Parts: sequence; C-alpha cells; structure tokens
Amino acid sequence: MKKSTIWILAAIMAFAFFGLLYLQITYLRESIRLRSDQFDGAINRSLYQVSRNLELDQTKKYLNEAFIETQKKQTAAYNRSLTLRNQLQEETVTQQQRFKVIAPDGSEFNAEYSTSSTVQSRPKSQVFQPPSKSGTNAISKTIFDMQDEQKKRFLYESEIMNEVANRIINTASNLPIEERVNLKGLESSIRNEIKSNGIELPFQYEVVDRNDKPIYQQPLFSVKNKRDYYPQPLFPNDPPDKVAYLKVYFPDKDSYLFSEVSFLYPAILFTFILLVTFIIMIYITFRQKRLSEMKSDFMNNMTHELKTPVSTISLAAQMLKDGSISKSPEVFKHISGVINDETERLSFQVEKVLQMSLFEKQRATLKLKELDANDIVVTVANTFQLKVEKFGGNLDIDLEATESAINADKMHFTNVLFNLLDNAVKYRREDIPLELMIRTWNNNNKLYISVEDNGIGIKKEYVKKIFERFYRVSTGNRHDVKGFGLGLAYVRKIVEDHKGTIKAESELGKGTKFIICLPVMKNSNE
Repeated sequence: MKKSTIWILAAIMAFAFFGLLYLQITYLRESIRLRSDQFDGAINRSLYQVSRNLELDQTKKYLNEAFIETQKKQTAAYNRSLTLRNQLQEETVTQQQRFKVIAPDGSEFNAEYSTSSTVQSRPKSQVFQPPSKSGTNAISKTIFDMQDEQKKRFLYESEIMNEVANRIINTASNLPIEERVNLKGLESSIRNEIKSNGIELPFQYEVVDRNDKPIYQQPLFSVKNKRDYYPQPLFPNDPPDKVAYLKVYFPDKDSYLFSEVSFLYPAILFTFILLVTFIIMIYITFRQKRLSEMKSDFMNNMTHELKTPVSTISLAAQMLKDGSISKSPEVFKHISGVINDETERLSFQVEKVLQMSLFEKQRATLKLKELDANDIVVTVANTFQLKVEKFGGNLDIDLEATESAINADKMHFTNVLFNLLDNAVKYRREDIPLELMIRTWNNNNKLYISVEDNGIGIKKEYVKKIFERFYRVSTGNRHDVKGFGLGLAYVRKIVEDHKGTIKAESELGKGTKFIICLPVMKNSNE
C-alpha cells in the first residue's frame, strides 16, 4: 500500500473518531447544562414557596389576632345592648275606631270604639313600622333593610381587614427577623419544598441582612464559592432596608448533576480507547512500512556486500588453477592473502548479522573484566593507522583520562572503536585529507571517549536515527559506502550493555563526532 493512501485513510479515520468524541462531549456538556437549569429552577421555586409560606403564616397570625379582638368587641356590644333593653320603659297604646250603626227602625248614627294595649318601648331605629299601603311595599322595605344591614357589615369587615393590613405593614416590618421567623425551623420547610420538586440533597443555609451580614447560620456552615448560593428574599414587601435574605448552598450539587449523565462516561471512555488504539495501529503501520523499506535496502546492500568477497575469492581460486601461478611464490602468496582477507571480510559481515539477530532476543553474552581504556585506544589506533594512511589521512590520539579502568568485554569494546573508525573512513571527503582524532577524559567519575572526523557529516534530522537497525543515511550511489545499516546499531547495543551511553554530534560538510560515556571502576585501595 502506498504511503499516501495510508495517510488518507488515517486522516479520514482520525476525523471520524475526533468528530464522534466531540459530539459525545458536546452532548454531555449540554445534558449537564440542561440538568443544571432544571435544578436551579426547582430550587428557586422551592425557596420562593418557602418565602411565600412565611408571609401566609404571618398574615394568618395577624388575622387570628384581629378576629379575636373583633369577637371581644362584639361580645361587649351585645352585653351593652342587653343592659339598655332592660332599662327601657313600657308604653300604653290606645286605638279608637269609628263606624256607622243602623237601628232596627232604619235610622243611622255614628258610634266610636276604643281599645288600649301595653307594648314595650324600643329605640326608633328598631321600631318596625308596617307599610301604609300594601304587602308588596312591606316586602320591598324588608329587602332594602337587609341589604342595608349587609352593606354595613361589609364596611365593618373591610375596616377590620384594613386594620390588619396596616398592622402587618407598620408593625411586622419593625420586628426583628428572629421574632417573625423560626430560623431553626426553616430547615424542615426547605427540605419539604425541595422534596416536593423531586430533589433530595443535603444542603446548608443561612439568613443574612441587606449588607450580607449573617443573622443566622446553620451549624457547620461553609461555602467555598459564593456563586454557588441560591438567594431568596424573606418578606420582599418590607422596606428595602429591612429585607432579610435566605441563602441555601448544596455541597453535592456537582455530583448530583454528573450522576444523572453517568451513562455517557463509558461511551466516551470506549471511544477514547478506540482512538488511542487507532493511533497506535497507525504508528505501528508506518513503523512496519519503514522497517520493510529498510529491510529491502538491507537485502540489496547485503547482496552487494556478500557478492563482492565471494567474487574476489572465486576469481582468486580460478587464478590458482593456472599452472604459471604456482611457479611464482610471490604471486601465489599475494593471491592467498587476498583469499584470506576476503574470507575474513565475509565472516565479519555474517557475524554482524548473527549478532544483531541475537540482540533481538536477549543481551549479548559479554566476558567482562577490568581493562584500561587508554591501552585499548592505543592498540586500535596502531592497527587502524595503516588503513588511514592508505587514503592519505592521519590519526591522532589525546589521552587525558587519568582514571581509565573500565569493566568491559575486550573483543566487543574493540569492535565498537573499529566500527566508529571504519565509518569515518567510509564517509570521508574526497577533496581534503582525512583527519581522525580519538580523545579520552574524565568528568564526574565517568570516562568519556570521543571519535571525531572531518568527513561529509550528517544532517541534523538524521542524527537521532543513525543508531537504528537497518537505517542508512542516503549518500548517493557510492558502492564504497554500502553496508547493512547495522554497524552503529551494534555500537549502541554494546555500549548500553556496558551500562554506558553514546551520542553523535554532526554538521553537514564539516564532520561527525561520536562521544561514548562509561562508568569508571574505582580502585580497591580507595
């Protein structure tokens, strides 16, 4: 699969995953916001009803007091009316009637008849005067009197209500809030109201004045953020300077809101896990593709590296078949030397491949013993000097380390230095003579060994990759720098197995410097 195709598929899948994750998080936030609005609305309604109930209770209290006073007044008035009735005097009423009488002889004459009766006198307002005309007028008069009585009673009751209202306005607002409200009893009232709105959460409350000065606080009352209050004025119709405020705080509000949408958490978690898995898979895919490309290069390089010594050995073997060669000892010795050198070269290449295969599974088997790093550097420099001079170069050493005893495997540590020097020769510049420098020094109980050259150098973006297996910096189609891409990987592996570190410093066109850091063995006499 092409790399561009992988990138396109990865981009589409990443967009889908991030889009899904974004929608889930957005839905979660919106659900929490809606739930929070519903919670706020329910609490505000509950606290308003608490305040309303306090007003109704206060009004009922003053109405009861006014009713009792009215009953007392009516009782006193009734007693006074009974006393007045007993004091009234009796009056005699005489009625005379005149009528005509016809005698037996037919003559007529006028006669008068008078009667007298005794009635109890009453106030004029209570004396019933029968209508002078007919029964209909009497009924109308009675209805009129009843309406008049109802009007008087209505006016009387209105005066009572006005008196109660004036008392509430003028008297109640002047009383301290502690005398008007049972502040400790507010807890049960608040709990009942919020429960009626479907909320059962622990809460804390306080009552403050208009200057936010506490009048009453529930025991153990504490609020981290004042914005979490739910304020409600008590008796809002009082004068502004006398209005008290009820403030309620819910410590577990956030837990309550998030618990309502807890079913979304697993979905978001699984989506996130899928996203991480997808990213890992994409990373592995690109890594495998890169390794595949590196292995392809490795196979091409290995074919060339192995083919060259095999071809040389084959050519030398054919030359030995020539009878004239056997007659010339010098030529025979030269051909034998070529075969021996190419055989060693072939063995070395095969050994490096086998070593890297071994490193995949476990640490290298090292035969550690105390060595003097300065001595090894001198030995390697003397051995490599001839090869450097062959290309017209120069190799110098600077041994500044005073503590150079290390615990190392002599063969592998020597191969490390040979690999670094061999790379310097391979990647030399053709226009200037090769210059190599090996230095040793101590710092913080560590031994440092540097191998520096003036070769073609490495770009900065490639410096961190040169220690990877099969990785080779492109140098064009130069057969003299072909390799497996295993040399520096082998170097890093051996150095790390010796509990050391290695890093590279390079600048393109100026050269490269490798620095090895190893722990120093302390003297037993110290």
